[in-house]
Amino acid sequence: MTSEASPGSRCARSGMLRRRTQEEDSAALIDMAPGAGKGDSYGSTANTLEPGGHQAAACRVGSPAKPRIDFVLVWEEDLKPGQQQDNTTRDKTDMHGDWRETFLDNLRAAGLCVDQRDVQDADSAVHYVLLSAPWAVLCYYAEELRLKLPLQELPNQASNWSASLLEWLGIPNILLEDVPDLPPEYYSCQFKVSKLSRFLGSDNQDTFFSNTQRHQILFEILAKTPYGLEKKGLFGIDQLLSEGVFSAAFPLHDGPFMTPPEGLQAPGLNQRQVLSQHWARWRKWNKYQPLDHVRRYFGEKVALYFAWLGFYTGWLLPAAAVGTLVFLVGCSMLFSDTPTQELCSSADSFEMCPLCPDCPFWLLSSICALVQAGRLFDHGGTVFFSLFMALWAVLFLEYWKRKSATLAYRWGCSDYEDVEERPRPQFAASAPTMALNPITGEDEPYFPERSRLHRVLAGSVVVVMMVAVVVMFLVSIILYRAIMAILVSKSDNTVLAAWASRIASLTGSVVNLIFILILSKIYVALAHVLTRWEMHRTQTKFEDAFTLKVFIFQFVNFYSSPIYIAFFKGRFVGYPGNYHTLFGIRNEECAAGGCLIELAQELLVIMVGKQIINNVQEILVPKLKGWWQKVRLRSRKRQAGAAVAAGRAPWEADYELLPCEGLFDEYLEMVLQFGFVTIFVAACPLAPLFALLNNWVEIRLDARKFVSESRRPVAERAQDIGIWFHILAGLKHLAVISNAFLLAFSSDFLPRAYYQWSRARDLRGFVNFTLARAPPAFAAAHNRTCRYQAFRDDDGQYSRTYWNLLAIRLAFVIVFEHVVFSIGRVLDLLVPDIPESVEIKVKREYYLAKQALAENEALFGAGGAKDNQPLAQEMRLGPQA
Repeated sequence: MTSEASPGSRCARSGMLRRRTQEEDSAALIDMAPGAGKGDSYGSTANTLEPGGHQAAACRVGSPAKPRIDFVLVWEEDLKPGQQQDNTTRDKTDMHGDWRETFLDNLRAAGLCVDQRDVQDADSAVHYVLLSAPWAVLCYYAEELRLKLPLQELPNQASNWSASLLEWLGIPNILLEDVPDLPPEYYSCQFKVSKLSRFLGSDNQDTFFSNTQRHQILFEILAKTPYGLEKKGLFGIDQLLSEGVFSAAFPLHDGPFMTPPEGLQAPGLNQRQVLSQHWARWRKWNKYQPLDHVRRYFGEKVALYFAWLGFYTGWLLPAAAVGTLVFLVGCSMLFSDTPTQELCSSADSFEMCPLCPDCPFWLLSSICALVQAGRLFDHGGTVFFSLFMALWAVLFLEYWKRKSATLAYRWGCSDYEDVEERPRPQFAASAPTMALNPITGEDEPYFPERSRLHRVLAGSVVVVMMVAVVVMFLVSIILYRAIMAILVSKSDNTVLAAWASRIASLTGSVVNLIFILILSKIYVALAHVLTRWEMHRTQTKFEDAFTLKVFIFQFVNFYSSPIYIAFFKGRFVGYPGNYHTLFGIRNEECAAGGCLIELAQELLVIMVGKQIINNVQEILVPKLKGWWQKVRLRSRKRQAGAAVAAGRAPWEADYELLPCEGLFDEYLEMVLQFGFVTIFVAACPLAPLFALLNNWVEIRLDARKFVSESRRPVAERAQDIGIWFHILAGLKHLAVISNAFLLAFSSDFLPRAYYQWSRARDLRGFVNFTLARAPPAFAAAHNRTCRYQAFRDDDGQYSRTYWNLLAIRLAFVIVFEHVVFSIGRVLDLLVPDIPESVEIKVKREYYLAKQALAENEALFGAGGAKDNQPLAQEMRLGPQA
């Protein structure tokens, strides 16, 4: 990234720093006056010229009679005559009006065509500002933003591993579907006005820039245009939206998403209709996603999310199949397992010690059903599945790197973060100094790394405090479960008393889920504030920092309870007559069926419960919000006497849709799911199956939301899925260690293997082997003896069997993680990060770009750039010159 200078260059760069003066702050970001230089590219898009005549001239430069609408701004106005406003409200309304007028004037000064349309009734009005960019403005900003434009078309070579495999095997591919209007692939390079004629399609000004590129240019202007003093943060459409000056800002959809009455084969379907018919329909759940169409319409960032989600869902298929097979093996062993049969048929042979000081003695045979349920998940096949999932995660991430590199090249984003990405407008306005960027050679805003580090450390303290709050809630849940277990076990109902621990655990899981959802809302808002304060240079850096903060919190929030059950619950209980306590309450111990079945229950409640809640929210909440938005706006049109169904303008139809909320929540939901699928898979082999079923719904649900329920988002460029990949890699390593400890310390696999090796191959007597006798003092105090689950001597001290098992368990952990990490390292070396075919294309594109941008005009004939010299001269002087 250009913002991170190396240690060697930082010293040299420090000599080039200079304090930004007040004159620079008020000067033009991209000065439209003649003679504007490249060094003045950061500040405001306004200039000192009067906008009136220049805007009209700019709108006529190469533009058709009716300019295309590239962006829409909306604000609503209350016109109720009898409403009394206090001075504060009136002053705020007047200030918003002044800001709005200044902002629109500066947009005109930046060269945009501004047209206003109003929908008004007696009580209120909705004002629509329609923005369009003339040809000269588009060319100027395309070069400023380093957009890539096509040089040469090449055959579309989109493919994926499953299609290639099925083709190699000669099996018909039912997942494949021919989607009309397939976007072509190109060799491309950064746009230069002086080399305009060398780009494909430069003779057609209407189609040379795609819709998404036009939207990017318009949003860049909107994001940097001031409406007051920039040092006070009075600039940019985002700030105006947060202040309520404008109600919405969005690019228009290409048209309606419903197909015409003629049907699917009707000619002239727009891009939105193609996506609606071939992507955002439930019946397309078994078809490949048209990712090139998604990228053309929504931009690279949205397309990369759906590419990753589809890739992840496809890889869940083998994981779900193997996990289901392992679960079925557990079902087949349910009634043939010798220790389970011994326990269920033990009758009154094993009288167990009380679970609390006032609780009664109980029989081990009363928990037969719980032990049988535990055998569904805890058997030898679980070890194989844990090893399988660890290697699955390694291969999944390695092949996603290849897929990501291929898509980044095909979509022209391979070097976006390193070279092309511009500083954030908020950073540019607030940075105290300017410095030379060693990569681009341009003078850019600069914020000292030492100051940023101090802010990051201060923000980390806040994150640690919030994590401490989560831990406090976890302790409260532990106490709740302990108290609930005691209360239920005192019940006269023998069934309730036997299931006391399980009832306490289930209700605790539900309470924990409620706490998780509440704390998540609070922390996300706090993370936004902290990340803005840290002054990150680019939007990618900003999003990565925000993502890391939220994920650390959410990781503790969602995984703290499962981690406690898996690795801590039942480890510090003590023994009868010497129980350990927390705040006077006896520490929790695992239920008689073991902690593994309780962990599986916790995972299913949190993972499946969260998925159900999220899907219900994504289905119902948008529909309710959209219904209310349409009712509210259409009632105004009826009051104004306008037709509701017929003659509705496209900007009015799009304003009735919901604002697009971005991809962060979607990524977070899927990455948390990945953690549940991999970290605790030893406890729940069915987790990949539930994830697969959810993701089939999630893909089409998100597609419908983007295509038909939300306003069109601004197309953002991206090189990859960002820091989410590094988080996934961290979860992969954590999963290997977690599953090793789960199998070693929470499962009965190693105690059974030890008993078979040292005592009996058929496992007869294993139940008695796992039970210790209460110390004589406890038996004398109660005038009866009892048993409890532990490897202890009669005096309560750990037995030799315990220490032998501990050594075996630690050895198993070391061997398991070394084997998995070694195999993963070998796979990493064997699977190249970038396919060889992509590397060849990258070199070919670099060669063509070098030829296209060469200064030797003779290479391209006598015509070439000479025909475009007047336009090139105009671009250098600014679009309004």
